[in-house]
Amino acid sequence: MSKIIDKFNLIGKVAIVSGASKGIGAAIARGLAEQGAKVVICSRKQDALDTYVAEVKKDNIDLVGIECNVSDEAQMQNLVTKTIELFGGIDILVNCAATNPMFGPIEEMDATLFDKMMSVNVKSVFTLSNLCLPSMRKRGGGSIINIGSVEGLKPSPGLGVYSVTKAAVNMLTKSQAKEWGSDNIRVNAICPGLVKTKLSAGIWKNAALLEAYTGNLPLAKMAMPDEMVGMALYLASDASSYTTGGIFNVDGGYLLG
Repeated sequence: MSKIIDKFNLIGKVAIVSGASKGIGAAIARGLAEQGAKVVICSRKQDALDTYVAEVKKDNIDLVGIECNVSDEAQMQNLVTKTIELFGGIDILVNCAATNPMFGPIEEMDATLFDKMMSVNVKSVFTLSNLCLPSMRKRGGGSIINIGSVEGLKPSPGLGVYSVTKAAVNMLTKSQAKEWGSDNIRVNAICPGLVKTKLSAGIWKNAALLEAYTGNLPLAKMAMPDEMVGMALYLASDASSYTTGGIFNVDGGYLLG
């Protein structure tokens, strides 16, 4: 029987992480690479990717950055094609790209912004997963990790449409898990609470809002991006070989009330 620590080894695995030039995606990409995976990261701007690739290179961590707007199916197809050309296939996909361009009431949400949020937060998860599916099947299985949010489980004022998109991601995760389990492809979601990223800056840059949020948390603090990595490593690796369709809250106790 192998040691449990060996099950977290990702040597020989190939991963794509979207929305990974900064924040949670960047932290997860680094963690996967530290465990031995070949990791391709993407975001809308190549210069941002190059900056992060150079940053981690100083710590002898190798990442490959490929520009990709996840609202564009052709660019996602290019991302998948180039990854397979570079490394032979895909074993792990982390759908982390997301947007939240507005904080305010649902009735003030512009239809164009609504469509943008649905495209980036939901449709990209659907499309990129489908594009990676044939390679995972060919390689005998894989792991897809969709980054959701506690807002998809318990909506907050001002985040109504964002909450709708993340609730959709949770149900898509369960549907993918149910349909692809027979191919040994596991699909799970991580639902972070408040994490210090650009996406959540509207909350943590406002001292009153931050205090109100963290004051009700059992752990009484905001998370940093690298605090999401442990769960991602578990779900990406053989340590979670019997785990699929799960919605995992990493929220400091936010959903406890």
